Amino acid sequence: MTYSKRFDGRKFDEVRELEAKVGIIKRAAGSAMFRMGKTVAIAAVYGPRELFPSFLQDPKKGKLKCIYDLLSFSVTERKRPGPSRRSTEISMVTVDALEPVLDLSKFAYTGIDIYVYITQADAGTRTAGINAASLALADAGIPMKDLISSVAVGKISDKICVDLTKEEEDHPEGATDLPVAMGTRTGQVTLLQMDGNMSQEEIKEALKMAKKACEGIKEVQVKALKDKYKEALK
Repeated sequence: MTYSKRFDGRKFDEVRELEAKVGIIKRAAGSAMFRMGKTVAIAAVYGPRELFPSFLQDPKKGKLKCIYDLLSFSVTERKRPGPSRRSTEISMVTVDALEPVLDLSKFAYTGIDIYVYITQADAGTRTAGINAASLALADAGIPMKDLISSVAVGKISDKICVDLTKEEEDHPEGATDLPVAMGTRTGQVTLLQMDGNMSQEEIKEALKMAKKACEGIKEVQVKALKDKYKEALK
């Protein structure tokens, strides 16, 4: 069966409506909100600060830690409050996606904590969280070679689609999900996961579509940072 038209009317290579803001949590070193359609992520950075327990301290660089959680009220189905196996896995994935562009050499013996909370979920929560976390790190002034931008590309029936919604993920024929994160300036892919099946040619097509989508996401991220500092100069 052919998937000829997306449920929300978007083109197959089109992301949902995007929105980003930085500096939303005043007591954090850096913070951001990133919205992809109906999925909303908030990220806050604290540190660099002394790292405990001391055996985790690295004399050569700071240690990045992420705590990700899908808040109970963000989804319609019942969810137990607090961390789960999935949230622990996404926390680790987020660190792995962000670390390659960070220079933590100036923060020896310290820790930098990123808290990522999904306040509204409609698929793509890990990618929205990575986009928010990347912005929050930039807002905190952590040295970065590039911003990390992230999007999920999926396969529904015979079509490759960018930025799936929950309705598309629950398609009767099943959907393959391929979250991607990258630095569009450096060209470095820092996250590539797959839940489902794609051929080699389909993966190549998906990555090409992800790169184009991430370039658009980065424009929104950069604008959010510029808007904050334009406002500060008024």
